[in-house]
Amino acid sequence: MNQQYTVHLEIFEGPLDLLLYLIKKNDMDIYDIPISQITGEYLEYLDLMKELNLDVASEFLVMAATLMQIKSQMLLPKQPKEEEEGPDPREELVKKLLEYQKYKYVGQILSQKELQEHDVFYKTGVCFSEEDYILDVNIFDLIECLKQTLNRLPPETKEIVYEEIPIEQKIREILDYFENKEYINFKEILLKQTTKIKMIVTFLALLELIRLKQVVARQAKLFGEIRIYKVN
Repeated sequence: MNQQYTVHLEIFEGPLDLLLYLIKKNDMDIYDIPISQITGEYLEYLDLMKELNLDVASEFLVMAATLMQIKSQMLLPKQPKEEEEGPDPREELVKKLLEYQKYKYVGQILSQKELQEHDVFYKTGVCFSEEDYILDVNIFDLIECLKQTLNRLPPETKEIVYEEIPIEQKIREILDYFENKEYINFKEILLKQTTKIKMIVTFLALLELIRLKQVVARQAKLFGEIRIYKVN
């Protein structure tokens, strides 16, 4: 697919974020990561990000090489003397993930506290129900939703005429969906598209709206339904 634009996102997260996302999504043990599985999924995400023409930073490629190296080390047969000795090839990666996860968690708590307490005055504690979509969605949640929706498309026949779809057109369409609505369901927007190219351009249009802070994407819980809210 020959996209004529590249999306640069201020909210774009790094390779450790992607690895933590995959670990949580697959309910993996961070101390015993199935390196072959997570390497395969990481490379799938990288391929899709490149296909979407997202601005993939060099550290994503470095992490891909690191995962491949760890995978190859774990596949190599061990010598008899090495069977009871030697560090786990994943050890350094696990340490980095745990340290990054710790600081990321603290940062999220402080950020949420700042937002919740800003210009808010109340006597009793605030309770949120499961219907409160308060969790900000990251780029990997959006890509995962796109992946799932792309898999539901019927196989496309090869088109003789190339279909060029301006991203501005899809931006207008998304904004029109908000008429008389508090929010729109992200997956429903994608399912309205009839071809892969339309779905991908719609996805890029949404990322552009998020970058411009015209919309926000939120969930009630991790890996749950994604709703898009227009910023007033």
